[in-house]
Amino acid sequence: MPRLAASGEETALRDLVRAAYAHYVPRLGREPAPMTDDYAARIAAGQAWVEEADGVPVAVLVLEDHEDSLLIDNIAVAEAARGLGLGRALMDFAEAEARRRHHRRIYLYTNEKMVENIAIYTRLGYAETHRAEQGGHRRVFMEKHL
Repeated sequence: MPRLAASGEETALRDLVRAAYAHYVPRLGREPAPMTDDYAARIAAGQAWVEEADGVPVAVLVLEDHEDSLLIDNIAVAEAARGLGLGRALMDFAEAEARRRHHRRIYLYTNEKMVENIAIYTRLGYAETHRAEQGGHRRVFMEKHL
């Protein structure tokens, strides 16, 4: 089970996310937005969740509460922990958290060039709602009704 990230962990979260997204930089021609996020602010807002293995963060989940839904703003798994089902477990946790917060909808977005993510989210029951450019990022927005 993930736990809320604690003050003082922002560097570990930032480093994990930067490493997890690094392979996308050549494909996108720039750093994906999660690589430049303010993890101290995310922690302070209670939006950052951490999954650990042997006391070391191996996955990060950022959730934003909105009036009518929960946004999965970021999900990142350390390269050494890929293939262990952590990403799926964090997606399941996010959906359970949305239900716990009495939301009927959960949504996310990903870069349109991250086609493997689009396929994963589709398999998990998310449907594309639209595409848009935000801050120079071409995003695919997807949602799931709970």
